[in-house]
Amino acid sequence: MRIWALLLGIAATALSVCLRTADGLTMTVHKVECVYEEVEYDGDMVYGNFVVQDYEIFWGSDHPGIELVVTGPQGNKVHSSTSKEAEKFEFRAPRRGLYKFCFHNPALAPEDLTFYIHVGHIPGIQDLAQDENLKPVNVKIAQLAEALEAVSAEIRYMQNRDKRHRSTNESTQRRLIAYTVAESVMLLGASIGQVYLIQQLFSKRIGYNRV
Repeated sequence: MRIWALLLGIAATALSVCLRTADGLTMTVHKVECVYEEVEYDGDMVYGNFVVQDYEIFWGSDHPGIELVVTGPQGNKVHSSTSKEAEKFEFRAPRRGLYKFCFHNPALAPEDLTFYIHVGHIPGIQDLAQDENLKPVNVKIAQLAEALEAVSAEIRYMQNRDKRHRSTNESTQRRLIAYTVAESVMLLGASIGQVYLIQQLFSKRIGYNRV
């Protein structure tokens, strides 16, 4: 019976992780955009990632980058990163409450980015049932859930970066096609112009000979 309970718990945990993984956020940052996340327990681990989608297409060497600032329930800064086009982050929340994640874009043009966040909690002995046989099982299930969540976050991060690379490749291909078409049109125009000039030159020589 305990084995079945353990298997059901693992299956439910894996399903919840998969469902949460699909809840990534896509946002456009003009100047400052903020997202809020509730942390229910003191000392919970908070981790996530963000990827700027158009970085390789439009960013130059002088681009200031995206800044992420995380503030706690009392307004204190708990995490910050500057001049980033992509980042994985994690920190331990000092206390429970509402945490604010603000993206700052100092550039004039808006930036599109994908953002993922997860709050991990492994229950302590005081949070579990009093049955001595269930305590280690629940702890293991919670640890497994956090491990699956970490793997899911890493997969999402790599997928977003791959999406950005594909977008860069497609944009480069479109520009190459446009350049090729423009070059072909210019060459065709130059050829037509040369033919016209040669015809004009020969027609004038014929006119001179008749005179």
